[in-house]
Amino acid sequence: MYFQYGDKEIEYLKKKDQVLGEVIEKIGHIEREVDSDLFSSVIHHIIGQQISTKAQATIWRRMKEQFGEVTAESILAADIPELQSFGMTFRKAEYIKDFAGKVQSGAFDLEGISRLPDNEAIKMLAALKGIGVWTAEMILLFCLQRPDIFSFDDLAIQRGLRMVYHHRKIDRKLFEKYRRRFSPYCSVASLYLWAVAGGAVPGMRDYAPKKGGNRGTDRTNKRGQKSGQKV
Repeated sequence: MYFQYGDKEIEYLKKKDQVLGEVIEKIGHIEREVDSDLFSSVIHHIIGQQISTKAQATIWRRMKEQFGEVTAESILAADIPELQSFGMTFRKAEYIKDFAGKVQSGAFDLEGISRLPDNEAIKMLAALKGIGVWTAEMILLFCLQRPDIFSFDDLAIQRGLRMVYHHRKIDRKLFEKYRRRFSPYCSVASLYLWAVAGGAVPGMRDYAPKKGGNRGTDRTNKRGQKSGQKV
């Protein structure tokens, strides 16, 4: 399953921003995988923090092979050493068991979160152990397919903004200007900015000031890398 968007969102963004519109024309339609199951999406994101996408996929494959389906029941039936044996840290094993326990007890309402507005859903997700604001935003985009997600904490989005609009730095005020411009379809704008940051448009470069002989944004952290990849 891919993130769903079409002519309505594209035409709106092109009308609001000619520069982004030219980028959209060059790249074409983007197919980004999504996970419609909120429980597995949360587990998947906790596992994937601060590790490569390849390592995350390996751990997830091992879990699927062992459990068949990753559910609250299967997570709670496993002890910490068994979860660690898949390749995750002790802390991540604790986090996913805590989440599974909250889901099973009803302390975390999986069904109810889909009915909350973005800011409340992010707050609820970020209250979980092992989930921060950025991760909550990515879950809203790549699981719940919310249309208006634009994460200031995502380094790849900041990089994409610098590359498209020739900025040296993206501060909060400038970021919010673009958020207002792209809303209510910030999620689609995010897809294209991630693509740009990943090199989808030949010849586009990062205008960030050089640091220590290297461009600062070439040293992207795990969060920026993960967002620009399939989730």
